[in-house]
Amino acid sequence: MQQQSRLQKIHGEDHEPVPKFTRDTVRSVKASWEFFLAWIRITWFDILVNSAIGGASLGIYNAPLAATRNFPVTFNGSGDIVYPQFAYPDRGWIIDTWLSALLSVLIPIVVILLAQFRVKNIWDLNNGIIGLIFSVSLGTLMQVVIKQLIGGFRPYFLAVCMPDISRAAANNRTGLNAVGFQQIMYSVDICTQPDSAKLKNAMTSFPSGHSTAAFAAYVYLFLYLNAKLKVWANYRPALWKIALTFAPLLGALLIACSLTIDQAHNWYDIVAGSAIGIAVAFGSYRGCYAAIWDWRFNHIPLQRRDQMVYFPEDA
Repeated sequence: MQQQSRLQKIHGEDHEPVPKFTRDTVRSVKASWEFFLAWIRITWFDILVNSAIGGASLGIYNAPLAATRNFPVTFNGSGDIVYPQFAYPDRGWIIDTWLSALLSVLIPIVVILLAQFRVKNIWDLNNGIIGLIFSVSLGTLMQVVIKQLIGGFRPYFLAVCMPDISRAAANNRTGLNAVGFQQIMYSVDICTQPDSAKLKNAMTSFPSGHSTAAFAAYVYLFLYLNAKLKVWANYRPALWKIALTFAPLLGALLIACSLTIDQAHNWYDIVAGSAIGIAVAFGSYRGCYAAIWDWRFNHIPLQRRDQMVYFPEDA
């Protein structure tokens, strides 16, 4: 493309040459193997980083919660619930965690694969998928760390906890039962829920992992489609291109907003998770491509340690 001829990539001395992928590469076992080895040498560190982030997220997710929160149960012995926003029924999730993760990764990957019928660039495919996985992985790590250190009660927390105030006297490990104004504040010591994993899940509402993953993936896909279809460019784009580019944002909103129907999250959990997802999507896309909004360059995939020189006439 014309804009590529006015760009210069500067590589470090140890930069691995980018091999070309042609039909001959597919037809020859030797050529395919050589290309695979070259791909490993170029992308091994990105794969390692994604794997490390995923492993760290899993380890932190399975760790005990760092903080103990208090919650009120009744007021003056009347039986009135002080915080009804935590008293919703546990209806189950409309979109399970595994399905949310699958939708957030699989659909964007399929779209990036389909885009190759037009793009026809193996390194665009590589960067598109690696950047997508990094976006979801980094967003997941951030929200898991916040969940473990900060957390918060889900709208159905009391239904899962099944509090019994009579347990406070004999089971007061935290020393935070019957405290606060008129001694109405209690801790999870009074919960009768036998499933510790279910109880922990009910205490890790903030921020929303569903929202983080959805926006990390679909905002990334939004930026990818914008770069390929040139919706923000120096000409009037076709209306179908605008609709297609914005479709991922609708998908992210549907996943996030479904959490208000099944009362799996509070509204502020969803907003915080969405903000994390949007931020990591922008950072991840810029880490794999030459620009985010500049229509002249935002479709160009970069390899690790690539430096782009934008000539004065490009300004």
